[in-house]
Parts: sequence; structure tokens; C-alpha cells
Amino acid sequence: MEFLIITGLSGAGKSRAADICEDLGYYCVDNLPAALAGRFASLCLATRGRYERVALVMDARSVTDCAELIGALEELKGLDCRVRMLYLEADTDTLIRRYKESRRPHPLGERGLTIAQAVERERTFLAPLRARADHIIATDAGSLNQLKAQMCRCLGQREGSFAVTVMSFGFKRGLPPEADLVFDVRCLPNPYYEPDLADLTGLDRPVRDYVFKSGDAQALLDKLTELLALTIPLFEADRRELTVAVGCTGGRHRSVAMAQALGEALKSKAAVTVFHRELGS
Repeated sequence: MEFLIITGLSGAGKSRAADICEDLGYYCVDNLPAALAGRFASLCLATRGRYERVALVMDARSVTDCAELIGALEELKGLDCRVRMLYLEADTDTLIRRYKESRRPHPLGERGLTIAQAVERERTFLAPLRARADHIIATDAGSLNQLKAQMCRCLGQREGSFAVTVMSFGFKRGLPPEADLVFDVRCLPNPYYEPDLADLTGLDRPVRDYVFKSGDAQALLDKLTELLALTIPLFEADRRELTVAVGCTGGRHRSVAMAQALGEALKSKAAVTVFHRELGS
């Protein structure tokens, strides 16, 4: 069983780190008192495999003395668990800016104490933990959104595949509320007005061939693929999924054909699911 202790300076990104750990399959507990760590670990072990990886957030809120947490680490190791500590920090100016933006009080702040003084007090208080940390990540040089990649490198984890849903829809039934990006393909030739194609859908080859025969659809597909190849890594920095909606009038012909083709084109860049709203599949 693996325990990851997440600690460090207030405002350095511990809550964000816990969210990332959840994405990586850890069971996360925030602000667990250090004195309860051993008992909590015993309960997890008693579940016989239900909790294989656990992340515990411990900081100045839950530790009255760093010796408490150091003792808890030794207790966990005595239970034959793999135990690692991740320490997050940032420079004082960055932490002050984050606290001003959030308008939250610093946990070690007192009347008459500036944020800078509170930060330095906490830095001194947690110094023994920093010295024992297995991994130290500074979150000031990069944004908190880059923290996931840094954590994955430290923990030897592979980042989960970014999930992209490409869906087709019909404008006459309204925009899909879950869509992050919407593309309109009503500019393409409409198979609905061809008697032999009207009752088919964009999943049928005759319809796909009709939509793409002029070359305009292929040019549009190439540009959309190029655009998404650029934007998917940008979205991936701070989210787990993206929904791309492709619409035509009825949502059965042009949008279906384009969504299918776009989904195929993006498979090498993300985990792609294609869904056709008006076809119910």
C-alpha cells in the first residue's frame, strides 16, 4: 500500500495537488491530524486492497509540531507501507499575490502580522519537513496548471489520456449545453436534398462521399484538426476532458460525417469518443 503525504506552504497548491492525485487514482484526505495518520492507515489496510494508494494533505493547519508529522511518517513505514512526502513551495511574492487574489487569511496570520511575515513564519516552521521530503516542487516558476506534469514526473506516474468527445448535433434542436467548442458545417453540400441520400445518415458511405466530394469538407477537416492539435495540449493543462460539437441543420448528415472524420483524425492526440446526438449513438 502506498501513502503520499502532501505538505508545504499555504498557497503553494496543495489542494490542486490533491485534485491531481484523485485524477491519478489516489484516495485523498485533506487536513487529517497527524496523530490520526497511523490509525487511519490501519483502517485502510483492513479493507484488503480497497485503498491501494492514499494521499494525505497535512500542513500547518493539522500539525502543531513538525515532530508529530515526522512521527506519523515513521509509524506508517512501520506498517510496511510505501511512504513518500511531496513538499510544495513558492516564493514569498507569489504567495502574497495568491492570498490577495483569494482574499483568504493566512493560517498562521495574527493581528498585526503581515502576510509576508506569516509566510516566513510558516516557512521556518515547516523547514524540518522540507528537509525530509522525497520530492520538492516549486510552483512559482510555472503556473499551478503545470503542476500535474511535474507531479507525474516525481511520482513516476503516466498522465491519464486526455478525453475528447466529438459530437454531432442539429441546430434546429438547439446547441448542446455540454459543448466547449462548436463548429458549424452548414456551409457544406447538404445530402438531404438528394432523394437517394435523404433517408441515410452521415454514417453511410454514400453520404460521406457526397459531403467530401467537393474538397471543401476535406479542407475544413484539415483546418479543424490543425486547430485542435494546437488547442488540446493547452486545454489539457488544467482540465481532463473537452467536448467538441459539430452542427448542421438536422444533425443527421453533414455534421455526422464531419464528426466521424474529425474523431478519426484526433485519435493519435487524445482518447476520443464520437457521439451523434440526433442519432442517439
